[in-house]
Amino acid sequence: MDKPVIAIMYDFDKTLAITDMQNFSFIPSLGYTPEEFWKETTKFCEKMDIDRVLGYMYMMLSFAKKQGIKITRKYLNEQGKSIKYFRGVENWFERIKEYGREKGLIIEHYLITSGNKEIVEGTSIFKEFKQVFGCEYIYDEETLEATWPKTMINYTQKTQYIFRISKGLIESNDDSKINEKTLVRRVSYENMIYLGDGLTDVPSMIVVKENNGTSIAVYKKGERDKVSRLFEDGRVNYICKADFSENGELDKVVKLIIDGIQIKESLERRSLEMKKEL
Repeated sequence: MDKPVIAIMYDFDKTLAITDMQNFSFIPSLGYTPEEFWKETTKFCEKMDIDRVLGYMYMMLSFAKKQGIKITRKYLNEQGKSIKYFRGVENWFERIKEYGREKGLIIEHYLITSGNKEIVEGTSIFKEFKQVFGCEYIYDEETLEATWPKTMINYTQKTQYIFRISKGLIESNDDSKINEKTLVRRVSYENMIYLGDGLTDVPSMIVVKENNGTSIAVYKKGERDKVSRLFEDGRVNYICKADFSENGELDKVVKLIIDGIQIKESLERRSLEMKKEL
């Protein structure tokens, strides 16, 4: 029998990274502060009545053009090198995978972000994910410059990737099978864990929780009130401080969830063995 797979899915900004990925070096490279950039983006989105994620992708190109900066994939990759994470993040992924191996389980990490996939590609943790789903640009073949959004993932669109992961359809352009009925899923919903930081993750948190998976809202030190309502309203299973270090609260909660999945899988296996014996 194949080993059961557990999929742990993450938001990026303010979940793994301490703030929005563009704030670290991309926006300063344009000569603006994050406050100025996001304020102008909000004004643009309201004026044009455009989705905020699509709006920020446009504003990135617009601001860069004004400054004479060429936005290439390589340029965006470079912006990922300066990102700062919450405590313990960089050692988290392999440690949790090893814990799963000890329990006879396969742990897979997935990133589902409304940020730039190209920036994530340049981070120290990109290699830790089985797949990264994020916003991307199309690049001109001659100039190598970004010309148009290739993929745009807003807060509700994140949920489709939960279904893709469950079915094992992790290629974004595989549209033929996503809506087909699937009798056997590669990752059962019960074996899914979603980590996010707030209201923008609510659709994904609810989808996972209501399908008997586990949703966890993380928060910065001193900002527990920002996520406590999510727990009180039954939108998440747990709230934990964004500290990914070993033996921290989040580490203990995730390992307990893994323990519970291992016990459930063992009992189901034993039940099948009994049926065969009879």
